[in-house]
Amino acid sequence: MPADERLSLYFHIPFCTLKCSYCDFNSYAGIESLMHPFVDALCEEMRLWSRFMSDRRVETVFFGGGTPSLLPLKEVERIVGAMREAFDLEPEAEVSFEANPGTVDGDYLRGLLAAGVNRISFGVQSFHDDELTALDRIHSADEAKEAYHWAREAGFERINLDFIYGLSEQPVERWQATLEQAIALGPEHLSLYALTIEEGTKLAHDIERGRVPGPDGDVQAPMYEWSCERMAQAGYRQYEISNWCRPSKECLHNLVYWRNGEWLGLGPGAHSHLGGKMEDGRWKMGWRFADVYSPKQYIGQVKDTVERKDLDLGDLRAVLSSIRQVAFVEEQTVEMEMADTAILSLRLNEGLDVKGFRGRFGRSLDDVYGPVLDETASLGLLEYQNGRVRLTERARLLANEVFVRLLAD
Repeated sequence: MPADERLSLYFHIPFCTLKCSYCDFNSYAGIESLMHPFVDALCEEMRLWSRFMSDRRVETVFFGGGTPSLLPLKEVERIVGAMREAFDLEPEAEVSFEANPGTVDGDYLRGLLAAGVNRISFGVQSFHDDELTALDRIHSADEAKEAYHWAREAGFERINLDFIYGLSEQPVERWQATLEQAIALGPEHLSLYALTIEEGTKLAHDIERGRVPGPDGDVQAPMYEWSCERMAQAGYRQYEISNWCRPSKECLHNLVYWRNGEWLGLGPGAHSHLGGKMEDGRWKMGWRFADVYSPKQYIGQVKDTVERKDLDLGDLRAVLSSIRQVAFVEEQTVEMEMADTAILSLRLNEGLDVKGFRGRFGRSLDDVYGPVLDETASLGLLEYQNGRVRLTERARLLANEVFVRLLAD
């Protein structure tokens, strides 16, 4: 199927039980009363977009948040039903669903599978209860393992577990113990992220006031290097800086992001990337845009859009001007798209396809980035292999040193 006929969908579910100390995602505790009207609005937003995108084939779907698993099964079924009515879903489409281990049981997981979810991602983060408490997670280590086994018993054949390493004052041995337990479970996919401090979070506030120490990059680096070696020994293939999988078990939805593909984000704060391609030797503008962040405003503005009599579906620019819930719009110049494609592709172990870059943008990689590529290659950060440019193993710890040089002016 031609790339410009494919589409991915992202659903942002903004509800959570407790805002974790390190989290800067668009999520809210204590707004459960908005769940039903939120799902009403989400279904309406799908129907709005389907009028403009009925010719696109959906290959991947991702429920993120927040905590999607706080949604009652009936609401999940409503969303999936509306999606199937609004969009042309590939029969074998990957449908991923993020879940907090403390919010599910066997019946819920069986219900997800019956509804059409075929990939589950558990935010475990640690297998030490004191670390989970420090991160404000609501589950215990045993509950995380129980949720994993319930998912297997329900019939899930694709399970991801998320973990965070390099916590404040975390000994290397404790991280190693967590990863060993994760490997022993045998999930198809593991995502391992270094703890980062995001502005405006509770953790950033506590560090700024000296209540807790910040993470130590000099400790995180050897943790990462050990993790890479241990995962390889365990038979997992690293395919992105922070992601490993069994053969052919990559997260297909996230590959769309890393290959700078097209996706439509639905829900409060959801971001989208559509358009942007060469046509008859000229650049046809692409767009990045996002819905309003507030769930309450999102619900109201979707309703306002539905009630409009003058909705303009002439082209994407007109649609974005007509839809009230869209709060941020940015035109994507060819320079911006080239930079995004290069940076995101270099996160992947496969790297950036040199021939594919020329085919997509009508210019060679050397023509656009020649001096930068030469400089970073001379520093041992980039290498050329089989028609691709990729980060060296050493550069995975220094990736931002490469990326900042590729940014569009």
